[in-house]
Amino acid sequence: MPQRRLRLVVGLGNPGETYSKTRHNAGFMVVDKVSDAFSIALEKRKFDARFGIGSVDGVKIVLAKPMAYMNRSGPQVQNIARYFRILCEDMLVVHDDIDLAFGRLKIKEKGGDGGHKGVRSIIDAFGGGDFVRLRIGVGRPEVGGNAADYVLGKFTLEEIKVLSQIITAARDAVVAILCKGTKEGMNRFNNRRIVILS
Repeated sequence: MPQRRLRLVVGLGNPGETYSKTRHNAGFMVVDKVSDAFSIALEKRKFDARFGIGSVDGVKIVLAKPMAYMNRSGPQVQNIARYFRILCEDMLVVHDDIDLAFGRLKIKEKGGDGGHKGVRSIIDAFGGGDFVRLRIGVGRPEVGGNAADYVLGKFTLEEIKVLSQIITAARDAVVAILCKGTKEGMNRFNNRRIVILS
């Protein structure tokens, strides 16, 4: 049975048009896809975040995009969670991950930040990492490339051709986690390459 407590789904990214199509904003892209699919308008503005309240197949959620920069997004997420009395373990954070190949998704129940500054900021704000993460693989830069420049860079033309498939699959993973549980989501989406570039 799916949980009936209010859940918080957070996508990580950087605000502003400059960053909108970058790898680091994969979390925002997934939240926008959920927003569109379930008609949850992100029109509320509070705590330096944009969010909306709605339901995903009967599970009531708060869907949010912090509007602080990635490495300072933790306090915004904590403020939303506190306002709606949502527990850390009832939170799902969607973010990019350079340690996963492009086209891979991975669901993780809890843990450290894996070098991701947005996740680190949330862990610091909550005093722990007991929340579910959906990691969107964006791959690594070529040998000698700068990781920060890479994640703040735009997807290649080849990647853009299949990006919508990945974001749609990630939306489906969010739905599976909310409605079927984290373990079911892991079984369906972990270790599955959504697309492979030719």
